[in-house]
Amino acid sequence: MTNNIQQMTEEAVGLLQQLIKTPSVSREEKAVADLMEQQMKLWGLTPKRVGNNLMLIGKHTEGKPTLLLNAHIDTVKPVSTWTRDPFTPTIEDGRLYGLGANDCGGGLVSLLMVYRALCNEDLAYNLVYVASAEEEVSGANGFTLIREQLPPIDVAIVGEPTGLQPAIAEKGLMVIDAVAHGKSGHAARNEGENAIYKALDDIQWLRNHEFEKVSPLLGPIKATVTIIGAGTQHNVIPDECKFTIDVRTNEYYRNEELCQYLQSQMQSELKARSYRLSSSSIPTDHPIVSRCIAMGMTPFGSPTLSDQALMPFASLKLGPGESSRSHSADEYIGIDEIGNAIATYMELLQSIHLK
Repeated sequence: MTNNIQQMTEEAVGLLQQLIKTPSVSREEKAVADLMEQQMKLWGLTPKRVGNNLMLIGKHTEGKPTLLLNAHIDTVKPVSTWTRDPFTPTIEDGRLYGLGANDCGGGLVSLLMVYRALCNEDLAYNLVYVASAEEEVSGANGFTLIREQLPPIDVAIVGEPTGLQPAIAEKGLMVIDAVAHGKSGHAARNEGENAIYKALDDIQWLRNHEFEKVSPLLGPIKATVTIIGAGTQHNVIPDECKFTIDVRTNEYYRNEELCQYLQSQMQSELKARSYRLSSSSIPTDHPIVSRCIAMGMTPFGSPTLSDQALMPFASLKLGPGESSRSHSADEYIGIDEIGNAIATYMELLQSIHLK
């Protein structure tokens, strides 16, 4: 590391330690947003706060494209198998342990350091930074809340843990509540219509169905039944069976279209909880993707959801850490991963030319 990158890394790690000490489970981010806002102001920045979301807008020139740097401040709840206090930041063997260190504290602080370094530079584009809330639950008071306050965005870098490789597509999510309807009757007699059997027919079809459009990056649609329930007592034919379908979509299907298709093939009544978390992707010939490739990175498709799903503009995920560590016990980020992320972001942002 150069001395400058080393100093930025030390400051990033120091801030991340403070963030780990401050519980920030989704929908309970006020304290960590207060901390981030205070630190931004101490550094001479001027954040705009919308709920528990924070936005910084750098030197702005009309006519230039705008690039957004984004990461989230919230975490999931710690799982029960942690062997250390998830809210006590601990550095051991070059690793910083703590809840949210990997997902996505490393990206959050690295992008902030880079924003600080470049926000007053005369770049070929305008620079915006957003620390968003409620990402882990895709909440209405997260990125969606602040999105309308943003200037027009041309492209975004989302600092999720990707091993510092560009995720240029990510799967969407649609949760469907399904109800199979039957007719009640006595289990001892040949009467009624068993809703469980109707549900089983649909579930069997769904299990065996192969969706036509397969993404080269994300693969096929993955639809999985994850919850099921029916019946009132052993001797009554159930007239209703409810089950939940977790649908992970690729970029070839919009959620509304897919739900309509499933309804046309299944006899159960289907109702999507939301259509808004569609799959997203960025063209492989986009200048930011081309520059990543020129820097030796390898684009891939990500199966996990992020605030990218809420962005109606081009975006990719690129951040320190590994997705496999997210939501797991004894979560950590490597100190060198943060340093490498800062250096990579700096090189990328100082050399990219957006059209």
